[in-house]
Amino acid sequence: MSTHRSEDLPIRVFQVATGNVGSEMIQRIRHQPDLELVGLHCYSPDKVGRDAGEIVGIDPVGVVATGTVEEILSTRPDVVTFHGVFPDLDVYLPVLEAGIDIVTTADWITGHHRNSNHPRPSGRTEQELIAEACEKGGATFYGTGMNPGLAQILTIAHSADVTQITHVLCKESVDVSCHHSVDTWNEVGFGLAVDDPAVPAMLEKYTRVFEDAVRLMADCFDLPLDEVRFEYELGACTEDVDLGWYQLSEGTLGGCYLKYIGVVAGEPRIEMHLEWQMTPLTSPRWDIEACYITQIAGDPCIYSKHMIFPKPGQDLSRAEDFAAIGMTVTGMPALNSIRAVVAAPPGIVTSADLPLRGFAGRFDPAVVAQAKR
Repeated sequence: MSTHRSEDLPIRVFQVATGNVGSEMIQRIRHQPDLELVGLHCYSPDKVGRDAGEIVGIDPVGVVATGTVEEILSTRPDVVTFHGVFPDLDVYLPVLEAGIDIVTTADWITGHHRNSNHPRPSGRTEQELIAEACEKGGATFYGTGMNPGLAQILTIAHSADVTQITHVLCKESVDVSCHHSVDTWNEVGFGLAVDDPAVPAMLEKYTRVFEDAVRLMADCFDLPLDEVRFEYELGACTEDVDLGWYQLSEGTLGGCYLKYIGVVAGEPRIEMHLEWQMTPLTSPRWDIEACYITQIAGDPCIYSKHMIFPKPGQDLSRAEDFAAIGMTVTGMPALNSIRAVVAAPPGIVTSADLPLRGFAGRFDPAVVAQAKR
């Protein structure tokens, strides 16, 4: 909770990172009239000192990238938006201790999996350290994204008209070849032989945040879980594949079907499935539906698809333009949540704690201007 801002002014945002998601958010924040970009922190020295617009390929925006945490603190933003791939406590802790809220898209929903899968030398968990920093500074910390994040919120909302629920499934079925991040896919085992014994453990370690997705849903359903199990199927490339930005050899991992299964008394009750295809040239292969699916067994039963389309007339001739859609839907839940996070009590919050307004998008400023005439 930021306490040093006026309600009549835009929320001052300092962004961290300009990778795939961060670059898109620099462009999108311009269309959020309740937000003002006041700073940009970059990890790459070659970006420091350059205008944020130039870095992401648009006209200058009047914000020059910096490279130290001290420069974030001296700017006194209301909130830091963090779009790195993985959490960075060297940024998080001093920012929170200074009373600055954080909204992140980096591997955080409840914090549970970070505690168990990423131990720290001190023996203290990331969750403990972040909670302590929040308390010290009176700040709020929130993690979200499309999936995990908004996908589970949609599933929870779809349960509102159901009674006697016996099973819930949230499923992502997508072609991931538009997500141009070689490091990310190498980390989870793509490009390695499917019979490499390291692959399952790599997939689990770097997708375990989806256990948090299951636990978030269980929390909202008030259903204590005995455990969350991980299961997987691997698809081997049937021939060499060249995606331009990424190369896969025959026999290497080119697709997978992952399951995080929340179990009660030996029975699966809440599940998160990930159907990821880097190329359709795999065995086995899955029929990708290019959407997010909710299935709820109860009275009545629910089946829903959340599908994402480009706006009419959008040029998708370049692969980067198509990929930008995925980056947009990953980052926008963070931007749209900011007002609710800034108003929330200090501490670590999840989507279960935010009001419905925290998940609402914003109308085009031109439309808003018409409404205010």
